Amino acid sequence: MFDIDEQLKLLPEKPGVYIMKDKYGEIIYVGKAISLKNRVRQYFQNSKNHGAKVSAMVSNISEFEYIVTDSELEALILECNLIKKHRPKYNILLKDDKQYPYIKVTLNENYPRVLFTRRIEKDKAKYYGPYSSSFAIRETIDIIKKLFPVRTCNRVIGKNTKDRPCLNYYIGRCLAPCMGNVDEEEYNGMIKDICTFLSGKHADLILELEQKMNEASENLEYEKAADYRDKINSIKKIQETQKVLSSNMEDEDVIGFARTQDKTCVQIFFIRGGKLVGREHFIIVDDESSINYILNQFVKQFYSGTVFIPKSIFIQDNIDEKDIIEKWLSGRKGSNVSIKVPVKGEKRKLILMASENAEMTLKNFSEKLIKEKEMSTGAVESLADILGLDSVPNRIEAYDISNIQGVDPVGSMVAFIDGKAKNSEYRRFKIKTVIGANDYASMQEVVRRRFNHGFDEIKRLQEKQIDMDSLKFSSFPDLILVDGGLGHVNSVSETLKELGIDIPICGMVKDDRHRTRGLIYDNHELSIEQNSSEFKLITRIQDEAHRFAISYHRSLRGKGLTVSLLDKIDGIGKGRKRALIKEFGSIDRIREATIEELQNIQGMNRKSAESVYNFFHKNK
Repeated sequence: MFDIDEQLKLLPEKPGVYIMKDKYGEIIYVGKAISLKNRVRQYFQNSKNHGAKVSAMVSNISEFEYIVTDSELEALILECNLIKKHRPKYNILLKDDKQYPYIKVTLNENYPRVLFTRRIEKDKAKYYGPYSSSFAIRETIDIIKKLFPVRTCNRVIGKNTKDRPCLNYYIGRCLAPCMGNVDEEEYNGMIKDICTFLSGKHADLILELEQKMNEASENLEYEKAADYRDKINSIKKIQETQKVLSSNMEDEDVIGFARTQDKTCVQIFFIRGGKLVGREHFIIVDDESSINYILNQFVKQFYSGTVFIPKSIFIQDNIDEKDIIEKWLSGRKGSNVSIKVPVKGEKRKLILMASENAEMTLKNFSEKLIKEKEMSTGAVESLADILGLDSVPNRIEAYDISNIQGVDPVGSMVAFIDGKAKNSEYRRFKIKTVIGANDYASMQEVVRRRFNHGFDEIKRLQEKQIDMDSLKFSSFPDLILVDGGLGHVNSVSETLKELGIDIPICGMVKDDRHRTRGLIYDNHELSIEQNSSEFKLITRIQDEAHRFAISYHRSLRGKGLTVSLLDKIDGIGKGRKRALIKEFGSIDRIREATIEELQNIQGMNRKSAESVYNFFHKNK
């Protein structure tokens, strides 16, 4: 038994990371401290000063761990890594880490290429970005290919040279270094121009190209001069469409925010070479943390998840951990990184622009959230009222069975959390104990296996045979929906009774056109308004359970793993199976056939006919 009071006495006055856990051993919060002793004790003292969120967290803490580090910087790095790995419930969390796209110039190769990538490696290549979308990257690469005949193939120059160049050479899109048509110095000069273009230094590039154009003209190389002229005109057009946001032409991130009572939108602008190449926003739902704390957490989490770190980060408001975060980011980048709060001038205008964008995003998000709530949690609350449930069913599980003429039935389980589909919680089952088209028995098998898996996981977790990451079935539903009517509901109720489980069950019934009609609950069909959000929720759940079951069944058939009940009969191979299906047309008609009728089929004999007959009639 973990004694919190005793463990608090043992806390060291050293920097480190503390890890809060609930009664199931799940990590619910990760934090760092300059002094573990002082910081962790604060949670369990002066509870009147805690907000609702912290109070809720503390009430769920059953034990804690801590890791001592040599410095506050080490603690910060460890904190970021643990939050990213475990995504604790009570930490401020950004959406899942996003790998932003970059343009890579492979300076580590002879005759470099220009590529799309989402990974930055220490490979001596040069990277440009991040860009906010893959479309923007591909559009830029396409422009580069039109302006500069850079190679796109993955040939190793000098090793796998072919007899003739590829099509790109003949249409003027490649200089064919693979054929030795261009020397390395000339090719690298073109790569230098590409890097200048990607750095946003369009004026420098135009000046250089104009010099080359004039030289070509003086040497009477008019075709070459015309080519430089066309490039210059194209770059000028691009230059006109790109908005310069920073006069120093450096790589910068600008972070602004907007806040309502319970939500904060943080907007980040990516400025590369003085130009805005992309932006991203994050919505943080938190009604009690200070903006200082939120920005602290945002900066740490965002830059622990992105591979590119700019030279300067401009932020709307001060953060407490500025110095230590600067030190951490400088270490990651390999050069100095500064975090500044501009109060006037060009940078302040950029901050205000980011803040205004955050405010608009937050307004749109709030309107969207209201609609989503009506369709999700609002619909679940209405459903609870209709069914007369004591509490709102936060987790709803729905089950469906799929088979074709009794062949290889499978079961699906889909989960909806707070009215939204949770794909990672979906489960599927191959029916093992039921022969033929028996939906009731199949549904019973699926439900029995699902909850037995859950009981087994809980037991193994308590015995510490598995950890929290291994759990797949231990979260039980507040409401069960089954695809079908009263018979399906009764069969599942029977199974739950055997298992000692008390969970309300509804049947999702369909009309003659196989569309959702309503619910069967407590032996009665409930009439639900078809335009209501709860009816639409039931329809979504039923359709999703059916889709998931059907897709599993089709995937098995597509892989050739299962084809027919006949495959399970001794002495019936592909030839006899084909002959039986051809003659009778369906499993049901084969089941109804006599031994004599079966024996008369081409390729069959008395023994195989008896085998087929006995298979169906002994398993009734």
